[in-house]
Amino acid sequence: MRVLHTSDWHIGRTFHGYATLDAVRDVLSVIPGIVRDQGVDVVIVAGDIYDLTNPSADAVSVLQETLVAILNAGAKVILTSGNHDSAIRLGFAGPFTAAFGLHFVTNAGDIGTPIEIADEYGAVDFYGIPYLQPELVRQLPWVPSDARSQREVIDAAVGVIRDSITERKSEGRRSVLVAHTFVAGAEAESSESERAITKAPLVSGGVDAVPVSAFDGVDYAALGHIHGRAQLAKHVRYSGAVLHYSFKEAGKPRGGWLVDLGTSGVEQIEWVDLPIPRPLKEVRGTFNDLLTDAQWEPFVDHYIRGVYTDKSKEIEPLQRLRARFEYCAEVVHDPSDREMGPTSTYAERVKGKTDPQVAESFLVDVRNGEGPSVAEEKLIAQVIAERAAEVLVG
Repeated sequence: MRVLHTSDWHIGRTFHGYATLDAVRDVLSVIPGIVRDQGVDVVIVAGDIYDLTNPSADAVSVLQETLVAILNAGAKVILTSGNHDSAIRLGFAGPFTAAFGLHFVTNAGDIGTPIEIADEYGAVDFYGIPYLQPELVRQLPWVPSDARSQREVIDAAVGVIRDSITERKSEGRRSVLVAHTFVAGAEAESSESERAITKAPLVSGGVDAVPVSAFDGVDYAALGHIHGRAQLAKHVRYSGAVLHYSFKEAGKPRGGWLVDLGTSGVEQIEWVDLPIPRPLKEVRGTFNDLLTDAQWEPFVDHYIRGVYTDKSKEIEPLQRLRARFEYCAEVVHDPSDREMGPTSTYAERVKGKTDPQVAESFLVDVRNGEGPSVAEEKLIAQVIAERAAEVLVG
């Protein structure tokens, strides 16, 4: 059996205010071709199908189109709900669609009940773990009543699954687990664009880390939540998001893992790329260089993070950079020559100074050591004089 492991589709998400619906539609439309060309039997989506718990009609339409195309290409589909999804909204049709090979795993009460799909060697049991919010699942019989963290509820859930694997053990039977959580060892991959799962204790991405050993006993663990691909063990992997959602993800591949299951478990795993509709690029230099330097011309159609190194801040830098880079998403002022900030208090710095000197001191503070120009000095003097005249008249 060949399985395509994907995750974090985030249909309906925006990127720094730019809509990504058309981009994610284009990327997901490639998956049916991969199914046909690579002989994929099962497509996994390990959580965060949508970006919002109440997705727009257009986002629902993109998911519908994608799932129908994958099913028509000949693969079955298994989706679990992530922390961005509404488990009820995502899974409401699950009982009806399972008969057609479309399986939604969104009910924590069903953990331990696998989706069985057979191949020439026997059965493969797919165990889904939807996103588990500890305070909402403590009433379930398999969850410790004092569970407070992802680690505790995932440990308990996998314990139930191991019991099921033991009970169902038979010749040729293999197991695949699908979960949406943060597993220790994935810290190097981007999680800044991902919503926190729990508030404390905090690790990368705002979640408490589940140990890799939690997934011992299954043939393959298909993980979601972290937006970069990662191999934590041979059989424990993140596929990452299908689009880039943070500049820290720039340059990292997008795609999924092709997992071949043989008679006794995983035989081979290889990576398959998905297209990147609009790459991300950080450009750095003086503000004038960003506007004029020819070296940046190949990136005018990329999503841009502009970092300008001038001593002082520019006025409306984002709007001005968008005149050259239509998709400039972020602008950062990072002076190459930073002045040491004052150690005295503001009251101490202005004590005994005239109004023009106070204004000059203010500009030096906010413009990285750069005081007023000659023209600005004249303007400051004019404003102060006008204000003094108003006081005298009033």
